[in-house]
Formats: sequence, structure tokens, C-alpha cells
Amino acid sequence: MRCSVQKLHRSVQTRCAALAYTDSVATAQRPSETRLSDYIFPPAGTTSLAIAGESHRFPLRRVFCIGRNYGWTSGGVRGAGAANNAEDTPRDPPVFFMKPADAVVPAVGNIPYPPLTHDFCHEIELVVAIGKDGASIAPEDALAHVWGYAAGLDLTRRDLQAEAKQRGQPWEGAKAFDASAPCSALVPVATTGHPQTGAVWLNVNGQARQRADLADLIWPVKDLISFLSHSVALRAGDLIFTGTPSGVAALVPGDVVTGGVDGVSQFSVTVAGLN
Repeated sequence: MRCSVQKLHRSVQTRCAALAYTDSVATAQRPSETRLSDYIFPPAGTTSLAIAGESHRFPLRRVFCIGRNYGWTSGGVRGAGAANNAEDTPRDPPVFFMKPADAVVPAVGNIPYPPLTHDFCHEIELVVAIGKDGASIAPEDALAHVWGYAAGLDLTRRDLQAEAKQRGQPWEGAKAFDASAPCSALVPVATTGHPQTGAVWLNVNGQARQRADLADLIWPVKDLISFLSHSVALRAGDLIFTGTPSGVAALVPGDVVTGGVDGVSQFSVTVAGLN
């Protein structure tokens, strides 16, 4: 009897030691909490986007933007109402670039005219908000990663972009400037569903500039999510600007820009004076 008790006691001690070791390893691997005093200056706050009808906000992580993604006629860069004919834009792999998260600003009130450009252009887009992490996502699983949708502007210094293209240089100088991504409040999927059709439109001073339908997207949302996730793991808080129809044109101070995606959201902003 004494022998059995001793064996049981040793077994309990062994198990306790193993648990203690496992806990100590986990504690050693767990990153220590960073205090505000550990930084050389106070870190910036979290950039976020409003949610329609709610007090909660959507924290932003990264902003991916897709080039074009609608059929553009030759010459469709200028002029309103240019046809969005898919035959004019081959289904090449999507091209994406990025903007800093703090380039996203509410699409209300005034937006600043940026420096270093004389060709400040509008691009209306459906915006997708990612709410679930994922990598190498299959197209048929992609929409499960979407938290909501919005309407946004990919504002562009077109003259700088043209120079960069001519020299084979990156587009950041043309795309990634302050307040270059005005965006409406996000609308949850529970409200919008996953829109497959609906007008994508933009007017300037009451005159139509851009108009297409979500059905005209060369690469639909599910394909864009899958494509991006095979290049970089998507994280909750990422935004995807899904591309713009033809009709892109310049803005000047004083212009009133209205736009939206039917069934999702719309906005109105005014271009402020030169910085």
C-alpha cells in the first residue's frame, strides 16, 4: 500500500513539473507588453473608418488598390460616359498598389487639393473591408472574409503617374499622398449582402463623369481577394479599392464631387483650395 501511494505521489510530482515547464516556455515565448514609455515618441493612434448607423469604428490596417478593373475604351481616361467595354481591356492579372492607412479620410466636407500636381483626378470605386484573416484563399471561400463595403475615391496626381509610367518607376508619388483615399462609412455585409450588380457612379458639379455597373468588373471581388491573398496574407482591417470605370478626369478647387455605389453608399465632398 505504501509503495502504491509513493508511486502515485511521484507521478503527480512528474506531471506538475511537466506542466510548470510548459507554462514557463509559453511565458518565455510570449512577447512582453510594450509600455508607452518604451517608445522614443508617442505612437500614432489607430486609423479607423466610421460604420454606418453605429458608434463603433472599423480599425484600418492596410489599403490595397486595384488598377482599372473595368473595360476602358481608348481615350476613356478623359470624358464622361465612356463605354466600359470589357473587350477593350484584356483579362490580364490584376495590378495592385498600396496607400498608407492614414490616407483614408471620411468622404465628407472638404478634401484638400494636393501639392506637386496640375492634374488632380478622381476615381470612384467599390471598397471592400476585410474582417477575417486569410492566406491563399480560394475564390469560392473569399466572400466569407468580407466584413462590409463602402464607396471611396482613389485620388490621383495623374501627371506624376504619367511621368512614373514613362520612366518605369513606381506610382507611390502619384497615389500615396495625404487624404488620397476619401471613403464613405462602411456598411456591414449583414445589411448589404455581397453586391454583384449596382451602379458605380461619380458626378462633378452635377455633371456625370464616371458610370459603370459592378457586373462590369473584370475581376470580381471574390477573385481579387483570392489573388491578393496568394501574394500577401490578408488581415482583418485591410481595405481593397476594387478599381475604377472610365471617365477619369481632373478636379479643380471648388468642384463638388458626388459619387457612390448603388445599394451600398454615396457621398459628397468639395475640393478645397491649393495647399
